[in-house]
Amino acid sequence: MLGQYLRFNRFGYKLAEQRAKLHRMALAWCGDHALADDLVQDALARALEKQDQLRDEERLGAWLYKILHNCWMEYLRTRKPEMDIDDIELTCTDCPERKFAEHQLVEQVQAAVASLPLGQREVMTLVDLEGCGYEQVALILDIPVGTVMSRLSRAREAMKKRLQGVRNMDNVHYLRRVK
Repeated sequence: MLGQYLRFNRFGYKLAEQRAKLHRMALAWCGDHALADDLVQDALARALEKQDQLRDEERLGAWLYKILHNCWMEYLRTRKPEMDIDDIELTCTDCPERKFAEHQLVEQVQAAVASLPLGQREVMTLVDLEGCGYEQVALILDIPVGTVMSRLSRAREAMKKRLQGVRNMDNVHYLRRVK
């Protein structure tokens, strides 16, 4: 009994000497001090339990690294997959943030359209909102087709300048070219 105690105690000292090396290795593997401490603790506990399996005490370091590696692999197998909450892209169709952003966008576009001169506003709304052709707009407003085209061009350019950088929540431009 005393011999077994002395052998256990001597082995415990040898394990304690290896603790710092094991911790450095565990920290290099996992990058987390607390987890590295847990891994080393598990590895040392297993080494104490299975000290009879160590055949050559000269290979104690390699044997401990192998146990530590097994503890690390077990940890990786049993943990649940994690994802950083900042990496999660939340998509909602009816959330208050989206409704607010859409409302702001609509207000910005309406204000930009309202700031256009009347002739440009009429042409732009008929072509881009109602989908009328140039000839049809020329007939409605009783102006030449060339005037429709020039007013539309100036209106689109003005809108582009006023709404530059305005995007919806999906990061997609609402403004598009319609002919």
